[in-house]
Amino acid sequence: MRKTSFSDLSTAHDEQGILKSREYLHSLIKAEIDKGIPSSRIILGGFSQGGAMSLFAGVTCPDSLAGIFGLSSYLLLHHRIKDFTCNPNKDTPIFMGHGSADELVKFEWGRQTAQALRDLGHQVDFRSYPGLKHSADMDEINDLEGWLQERLSPVEPQDG
Repeated sequence: MRKTSFSDLSTAHDEQGILKSREYLHSLIKAEIDKGIPSSRIILGGFSQGGAMSLFAGVTCPDSLAGIFGLSSYLLLHHRIKDFTCNPNKDTPIFMGHGSADELVKFEWGRQTAQALRDLGHQVDFRSYPGLKHSADMDEINDLEGWLQERLSPVEPQDG
């Protein structure tokens, strides 16, 4: 039985569905901005398929975000990502965490995603977690928490 490679993933992508989901995520971000939340205080992220969608939607978002993260994830439509990316998030920090023993979303796919994003000029903090399967653990959560705290300083309450 042949193993699925990173480049093989592109043949399994539902481009229309991915683009529809991206549009929905972008609309949620726009709704928050319209409510007065600065885009510089919005972080998009998720685990597994949610992380894959977050990475794709984040790097293609027309609004500059505070950060993007994906845990145990990979880059959707990576073979065409240049067709969809835009400059507002070129300098947006990206955090990726991946277990070395992930049997569902292969570790190598995560590593190749990080490199593909770096090749596009993105700053990616890719961290591996030895022995971790397709799940999260406290080391990964603590690393993500620290990364989030670096991106989002506390907001002082406004007198009103």
